[in-house]
Amino acid sequence: MNRPPLEVADIVRCAGGPLLERSRRWINWQHQKVLLAITRCRTAALGGHRDQCSDCGHSAISYNSCRNRHCPKCQGNACLRWLQARQRELLPTSYVHVVFTLPRELAPLALQNKRLLYNLLFRTSAETLLEIARDPRHLGAEIGFFSVLHTWDQRLQHHPHVHCVVAAGGLAPDHTRWISSRRSFFLPVKVLGRVFRGKFVAALQTAFHSGALQFHGHLLPLREPRAFASWLRLLFRHDWVVYSKPPFGGPEHVLRYLGAYTHRVAISNHRLVALADGNVTFRWRDSAHGNKKRLMTLLVHEFLRRFLLHLLPRGFVRIRNFGFLANRQRAMLLPLCFRLLQNAAEISAASVSPVAAHSHSLWNCPVCGGTMHIVERLSPTQLLLRSPPLYAYAA
Repeated sequence: MNRPPLEVADIVRCAGGPLLERSRRWINWQHQKVLLAITRCRTAALGGHRDQCSDCGHSAISYNSCRNRHCPKCQGNACLRWLQARQRELLPTSYVHVVFTLPRELAPLALQNKRLLYNLLFRTSAETLLEIARDPRHLGAEIGFFSVLHTWDQRLQHHPHVHCVVAAGGLAPDHTRWISSRRSFFLPVKVLGRVFRGKFVAALQTAFHSGALQFHGHLLPLREPRAFASWLRLLFRHDWVVYSKPPFGGPEHVLRYLGAYTHRVAISNHRLVALADGNVTFRWRDSAHGNKKRLMTLLVHEFLRRFLLHLLPRGFVRIRNFGFLANRQRAMLLPLCFRLLQNAAEISAASVSPVAAHSHSLWNCPVCGGTMHIVERLSPTQLLLRSPPLYAYAA
């Protein structure tokens, strides 16, 4: 894949230093660590290796990646490895995509309590899906799914939501049969939204009374119990958004579908258009007007501020499994699901196509298409003379 003409790393090299100087009130060590990792990613500063084609002998030098999960350049290989690990868990049935979104009133509180509120978002959305699916009036089955946290919208604003990819069916309560959902309908979104709202607000109240919530800046008045209770009542004035797509296909479609959601960062390098006169221009999709592609221009400092809003707390797990895919139950219940679904072995084997075909090599020879192998490790000192030019000189 060709290098995009503009990358987030170029923007950080251009304006990262001034940003640190003018934003010391809120910039912390994690922000600095991520910015440094992005600027050093795939440069001589991290060392590299020489690869050689096993077929034609073509040789090339590659720089090492930073492997930071917030770096736009490091997510392709991580996504591929994750998809390879998930292949054997895909059931021969259709899947459903469900999205739980926090209302905009909660976004400022979530920024000040990232770990707590993101955990609550995972927990309450999962409990909602499991409870409604278990209800005999809806599906009457124990479902399995994984959830992925995203905290941004197309304009890089703070927009916490979780994407849940759910098998369109589940185990009967006695684990003797598989119950499939309807082809065009999974679970009622209005019921999901109201149950999700009730569970999340109840969890917020518990966190407040236990002293786990932090309030800073303009949220300081919410420290008072009466003010907080009054603020919570506002959250019940409208329904919370839960979006559910109809079942989108079986395991042969799931792997391609998942790659667009599992390892995304706030913005990819391919959406960047220009960096000029202290402004950054990037593409965004306007979902309110038929997903029309538009351009947005921000001051470079505002662009980096929005990008840094979406850093996750250290050690935070952003992909989680629930139901019969939960870590404690997967080994016992997943084989049972395969047994209950007829011809699971044949369908599962047929679905190992797009990812497995490229599982042996993450980079093919640009000359003959053969497999590239590492033949030499190179230190940063050895690569010093081969490093990419500094941004100031390149400009």
